[in-house]
Amino acid sequence: MKVIMHEAGANEEALKYVVIVMKQGEQWVMARHKERSTWEFAGGHIDKGESADEAAARELYEETGALEYELYPICIYSVVREDMPESFGKLYLATVNRFGPMPQYEMEEIRAFTELPEAVTYPLFYPAFLERVNAFIN
Repeated sequence: MKVIMHEAGANEEALKYVVIVMKQGEQWVMARHKERSTWEFAGGHIDKGESADEAAARELYEETGALEYELYPICIYSVVREDMPESFGKLYLATVNRFGPMPQYEMEEIRAFTELPEAVTYPLFYPAFLERVNAFIN
């Protein structure tokens, strides 16, 4: 399994997912799902009739309670697995100024990190996502 980064606008019609890498100040903000002990960035499926930007804003709120933020589209990514067709998503950066109460959906808590923690939900994807986001920031 591998993740491939594409230029923004590539395969927009095939998008199924969004991932939002969050920063507050100099720290990365990640969420922990109620049923897992690992940390992850906000994200999920794009609902029918919803744009990727709308899905990113919705997922960011639902999974973190973010109320005041700037959302930046970074690139399109795809995930290639031997047993499944290639799937496409859109990667975002959110700079969050203020969080509200944690919404009562699937996430249990959020936490800020100075570095990517060892226990992440998608260890094969997150280093590539962070590399691309850091290139955008710098």
